[in-house]
Amino acid sequence: MSDFFAALGLVLAIEGLLFAGFPAAAKKASANIVATPDQALRWVGVLSALLGVVIVWVVRG
Repeated sequence: MSDFFAALGLVLAIEGLLFAGFPAAAKKASANIVATPDQALRWVGVLSALLGVVIVWVVRG
């Protein structure tokens, strides 16, 4: 469970750095996300989740 919280903290830290370092790009990306169809976002989410599982599997394997 501590690995989960460490990973969550890392995600928040990276996201925070992106918003702090590039606020205009973050706003533009957010606007693009709103304009993207749900089906496309769903596929990006599924593929991202699968890639994340593969990365963790390789690193932990």
